[in-house]
Amino acid sequence: MAGTPETPTSRLELIMGTDAVRKLADARVAVLGLGGVGSSCAEALARGGVGSLVLVDRDVVEPSNINRQAVAYTSTVGQRKTDVMARIVTDINPGAKVVPIHVFLTRDNIGGILDGLDPRPDFVVDAIDNVTAKLVVARWCQDSGMPLVSSMGGANKLHAELLRFADISKTHGCPLARIIRKECRKRGIRKLRVLYSPEEPVRPQAPEGASGKSATLGTMSYLPPIMGQMLAGDVILTLTGLGGRDVGLGADGAR
Repeated sequence: MAGTPETPTSRLELIMGTDAVRKLADARVAVLGLGGVGSSCAEALARGGVGSLVLVDRDVVEPSNINRQAVAYTSTVGQRKTDVMARIVTDINPGAKVVPIHVFLTRDNIGGILDGLDPRPDFVVDAIDNVTAKLVVARWCQDSGMPLVSSMGGANKLHAELLRFADISKTHGCPLARIIRKECRKRGIRKLRVLYSPEEPVRPQAPEGASGKSATLGTMSYLPPIMGQMLAGDVILTLTGLGGRDVGLGADGAR
């Protein structure tokens, strides 16, 4: 007797059940930033059965991205990250609805972009590396009642096993989280669920003649992708209510 035909969601249904898989198929998630964290998050969300993805990034693929980004190959250098990610998502799930938005997020346009999405996302993932933009996203999501999870710094770190989720007020040891924590208090952002590492950043070994950001921020091949996978897992568990989470709630019952 022939077995039940396998489908792209067969293994998901075994662990989550058909109702949860349907929830994800009907869900819409906005991923802001498609670097090492965001591109792996978007890929995992697509493989996890999320049926609609909004992909926001302004950059094109550069050779230095190849060590960690799901969009980065020698064949995609010079291409828009949003276009590459949209192709990857569609190749994983041809039925997915994908909205690529090639734009640089600023304090002036974030609200308009997110407000203009129809239908509204069920969840927002902040994987951008601009402090001002991260804070504007956090405030917009708070004011709009939009579930959000935000990535903190992964540069100059080695130990993925130290990554953890927490409210921003409970973070420590992460330079980016320290800045965000301080600014959240100033701006009245009461809750912000983040993924961060308390690991002390290692001192980068700048190549001879290097200057600027490239000389100060080094990145391991595995750490940003693991962060992206963890963020995707948090979104999936929250949207489906698995793991004791409901939309709008973190692991500790508060977001």
